[in-house]
Amino acid sequence: MSFSDHAILWLHITAAVFTIGPGTAAIMSTPRYIRKRNALVVGYLYRTTRIYSIAALLTLVFGLISTAQQHDFSKWWISASLTLFIIAFVLLLLVLRDQRTGLKALTEAAGSAQPAGETTPRSHDSEVEAGETEAADDAQPAPSRAADLKIAAVQTSRIASISGVIALIWLGILALMVFNAS
Repeated sequence: MSFSDHAILWLHITAAVFTIGPGTAAIMSTPRYIRKRNALVVGYLYRTTRIYSIAALLTLVFGLISTAQQHDFSKWWISASLTLFIIAFVLLLLVLRDQRTGLKALTEAAGSAQPAGETTPRSHDSEVEAGETEAADDAQPAPSRAADLKIAAVQTSRIASISGVIALIWLGILALMVFNAS
């Protein structure tokens, strides 16, 4: 192997370590914070997952360059690894969608949570306007907090199951790379 082959291989390995690991940790942490109803942390985890998912494509790019330099596209384990990577990336896109839905549901549930009997203060001069506002609010009922929390709970189970599958796919790709690389 030449110096450039080794450099691309090291870039491939470095990209895998520094993008796939943290991205997987972020998606596997998300269900815990959805259950705790912590929209702030879920927002950070969603952003982290999005960034590391895009950065994980560097692993694919450097892997393809390394494979092309070594003319190894005909090996079965390369094809299997590429296929598994594409499947994992599509699942990552599903997790991103579910994280966004869970975050939106948590945010809406927090926004609709107002203690019973508590009203917003109004001035006496705007009672007519307040009556019109209440009529407009009655025309478009906001989703209930319970429904939003139910949506968030569904996203929790989806994210947990898909993230487990993604982690197993990453481990499968790692096993193929370690045991078949020469």
